[in-house]
Amino acid sequence: MELQEIRTDSTLFLQKHFRLFICLVFLNIYKIECNGQVIKKQFFKDSLQSIIDSAVYPHKKIPEEFSSAIKVALNYYPELKSSKIIFRVKKQSAPLAARPSVFSVFRRAAKRKYIVIICNRIDSKLSPILLKNLSTNSQIGVIGHELSHISDYNSRLGIYFIKLVCMHFSKKAIDKFEYATDKRCIAHGLGYQLLSWSEEVRLKLNLLQWRGAKQLTKGGRERYMNPETIVKTMKLFPIYN
Repeated sequence: MELQEIRTDSTLFLQKHFRLFICLVFLNIYKIECNGQVIKKQFFKDSLQSIIDSAVYPHKKIPEEFSSAIKVALNYYPELKSSKIIFRVKKQSAPLAARPSVFSVFRRAAKRKYIVIICNRIDSKLSPILLKNLSTNSQIGVIGHELSHISDYNSRLGIYFIKLVCMHFSKKAIDKFEYATDKRCIAHGLGYQLLSWSEEVRLKLNLLQWRGAKQLTKGGRERYMNPETIVKTMKLFPIYN
């Protein structure tokens, strides 16, 4: 009789704390460290300066045009404070892209240098979603997505980047890769900003799905989270409650 009561009490305890356990698992997997940053639904250009004035951004090369949005996004990635990141504005096929520099791929994470390319000229169909043409909130969201890539790369060994190159030959693998990156961005506290970007891209391009510059499509699998998925995913994290 006593043994049965112990088992019953154990079951009730596990059921009661199951939700808390799941939340802790998410926190551990995505290493959420908002560094005291407040979750905000909306950032406005005129109010960004007061947010970044007291912060320091070592080892970063940031173009003046996008300085405020980049610095706000960086505030949500304290693990990247000492990382060497160069933001470059140039023409390329995608609106934004993040990667380690070629010569630092096989160095340990603390010694790597990362490049974030911000496109300033592109195919006319994609011009509306260039960073310079997005709202401030959306700018912070998509920059946060790219920083999520770098945060992930920092936890990887050099051999991973060979695997990543191979992944680009599989649409399904890249869909999974980008989807997980969106989830990481939400976990870091920029869910509302990612939502703004997701909504703005789909509105400006008149798309149901956004699967990258080379795959404009009206439907299909999610590569980058749809607005509805972002909202559902945010509910999984206590920082939004």
